[in-house]
Amino acid sequence: MIKRNLPFAAIAVVALVAAPLLLEPFRLGLLAKYLCYAIVALGIGLAWGKGGMLTLGQGVFFGLGGYSMAMYLKLTEAGGGGLPDFMVWSGVEQLPALWAPFANPVFALGMAVLGPVALALILGTLVFRQRVRGAYFAILTQALAAALVILLVGQQGLTGGTNGMTNFFELFGQDLAQDSTQRGLYLVVASVLGMLYLATRQLVNSRYGRLLVAVRDGEDRVRFLGYDPAMVKTVTFAVSAGMAGLAGALFVPVVGIISPALLGVVPSLELVVAVAVGGRHALAGAVLGAVVMGYAKTAFSEQFADGWLYLQGALFILVMTLAPKGIAGMAHSIVGRLRSARAT
Repeated sequence: MIKRNLPFAAIAVVALVAAPLLLEPFRLGLLAKYLCYAIVALGIGLAWGKGGMLTLGQGVFFGLGGYSMAMYLKLTEAGGGGLPDFMVWSGVEQLPALWAPFANPVFALGMAVLGPVALALILGTLVFRQRVRGAYFAILTQALAAALVILLVGQQGLTGGTNGMTNFFELFGQDLAQDSTQRGLYLVVASVLGMLYLATRQLVNSRYGRLLVAVRDGEDRVRFLGYDPAMVKTVTFAVSAGMAGLAGALFVPVVGIISPALLGVVPSLELVVAVAVGGRHALAGAVLGAVVMGYAKTAFSEQFADGWLYLQGALFILVMTLAPKGIAGMAHSIVGRLRSARAT
C-alpha cells in the first residue's frame, strides 16, 4: 500500500511545494487553470472510464458552478444594493430576484456544487430509468450543453450574454490581482484536486466501485442479480457533475472570466478528448490527460498562432494511434514489460 501511494505523494509534493516556488505567477496561474480542468476530467474518468457513461455535456455542470461563483463575485464588487456592471450596460434597473441569494458566499458555493448534482440526479433518473445508454446518452448530454449556451447568450441582462462575466477584483476580501492571492488559489485548487482524487480512488476500490464496473461491463446481468443499475449510474453521474461544478467555481477566480464559450459543446468535447489521451480507464490518466492537453494548447497557440488547432489534433491522433488506452495505458504496459523482463 505504501509503494502504491508513493507516486501520488511525490506528485503532491511537486504540485504543492515545488510549483509555487519554481513557476512565475503567470505560469502558475495557467497550471491552476489546467488543474481546474483536471477536476472535471476526474469526474469524466469516473463516469466514462469506470461507469461506461460517455458524457459530452460536462460543460453544463462546469458552467453552473462557474456562474454561481461569478454571481457572488459580481455582487461583492457592486456593493450592497448595487448592480453588476453588465446589468447597468444592459439597462437593468433592479437586481433580479434570482441573483439576491448569491450575495451570500455559502449559498453561492453550495449552489456551485449542489446545483449540478441536483440537475444530474434529475436527468439521470429520467434517462437511466428508461435504459437510455451508449450513443443516445452521449447525444443527449451534448444537446443539453448546446441548449445551455443558447439560454445564456439570450439572457443578456441576467447572465452577461455572449461576453459572460469578467472584471472580478476581490475574493473574500483578498485582491485577486495580487500574486499572493493567485498563489493561494493555486494551492487551494491543487489541494482540492488531490483530495478528490483520493476520495474517487477510494470509491472505485470500494464495493460500490466494483458494482459500477460490473454495470459498465454487463448492465443486464447486474439487473438480473437484483441490483438497480439505474441508481448506480445516476449516483455516479451526479458525483461527476458535482466535481465539474466545483471546478467551475474554482476556475472563475483563477482565470477571471466565465462565458458561454467556455462551457459549450466544443469545450465539453475537448475534455473528453483529454481524458481519452490520458487514459479513461485510469483516474490518474484522466487527470494527466487534462494537464497535458491544456499545456499543449497553450504551447501550440503561443508558438504557432495560425495552426495550433491542427497540432493539437495531431497530438490526439498520435497518442490514440500509438497508445489506444492513452498515456496511462502505455505507461502501465511499459511497467509490465519491465517487470516481466526483470523476473526472467
